Amino acid sequence: MAAIVWLVAGLLLAAAEMLTGDLTLLMLGAAALGTAGVSAVTDLPVVADAVVFAVIAAVLILGVRPVLRRRFGTPPPLATNADALPGKSALVLEPVAEHSGLVKLGGEVWTARPLDPAESYPEGVTVYVMKIDGATAVVWKGP
Repeated sequence: MAAIVWLVAGLLLAAAEMLTGDLTLLMLGAAALGTAGVSAVTDLPVVADAVVFAVIAAVLILGVRPVLRRRFGTPPPLATNADALPGKSALVLEPVAEHSGLVKLGGEVWTARPLDPAESYPEGVTVYVMKIDGATAVVWKGP
């Protein structure tokens, strides 16, 4: 009878994991299923079943869960669109000054301004995008 209770508890915990996605309930569900197997094979008292459950749960939560979280966790987000542009090089199409300028960046023409308002960059110079400010590339020629 105890094996059936552990089996049901394991299945319910594993099903409840779908609501959290944290892998904790899945580890507890697996521990309950393991305890159900031990309880079905042996005729241990309930206290011994609880100890078996605790040992299996501790091994799974402390040993297996961190490995699974690293392996299947959310990967770092990749920079896309304007967030991916800082650090890229651009070609100056029209002289870049404090209030005017165009650069070719990734095959597209962008308005640009220098990082240091006192600087200006002539046509044909390669500059580097430091940040994107709205629809304007803030560029710097570098050292």
